[in-house]
Amino acid sequence: MTMISVSNLAVSFDSGDARKHVVKDVSFAVEPGETFGLVGESGCGKSTVLGALAGRLKNWSGTIGVDGEAISRKRSPQQLAKQQMVFQDPFGSLHPRHTIGRTLLEPLEIHGLGQRQERVEAVLRDVGLPASFRHRFPHQLSGGQRQRVAIARALILRPRILLLDEPTSALDVSIQAEILNLLKDLREREKLTYILVSHDMAVIAHLCNRVAVMQDGVFVEIATREQLLKGQVAHAYTRTLLDGSRGYVPTRARN
Repeated sequence: MTMISVSNLAVSFDSGDARKHVVKDVSFAVEPGETFGLVGESGCGKSTVLGALAGRLKNWSGTIGVDGEAISRKRSPQQLAKQQMVFQDPFGSLHPRHTIGRTLLEPLEIHGLGQRQERVEAVLRDVGLPASFRHRFPHQLSGGQRQRVAIARALILRPRILLLDEPTSALDVSIQAEILNLLKDLREREKLTYILVSHDMAVIAHLCNRVAVMQDGVFVEIATREQLLKGQVAHAYTRTLLDGSRGYVPTRARN
């Protein structure tokens, strides 16, 4: 059974003459255990697709299915718990005046789940942090540790799907690799399905099975990881992104 199915998804903001179509009739499907990437320049609509899937945006049209169930704009707690989001900025996504334990307890309280302290300690271990970190505040952690807490918060409800919005772009390069490897291990261990938004083709190639390349709100190409690594892509914009990910080369820059 397909884990995520999206058909003719469109998202627009404002109305009348001021209406701006940000996502324009995109369609895709993600299989259980797959990591599906969305890549493209800033403003192309990647995070807007993620926001519609997560239920953060209501002004969408089309059809969305999750784990065989059709999703509407108004969702049940069970539907919301099945998909959880990890945001780009580990500095801004955690409440500065709440301890890590308080942050992790909040989803459990909202959904009325028991064994809360045990769940908090277990999920901290899952992301490679000691249970004692539940007594710390975000400012007492490094950027990588904060992002591990953000991942723990997403995992604590035991979702089937993680929606990852540039989860490593605010981190140092050495820490990025640690977080990507953690996400890869969690996907295999917990049988998770990911949608990963990124502008970094190297990150996409490391973690994703397939990637949709977005430009101006539409998919210009869906390619496999192997096609990306071999440079066997069809669209000129995809080739431009691949060239950009390889760094500055004088002959290519002149061309």
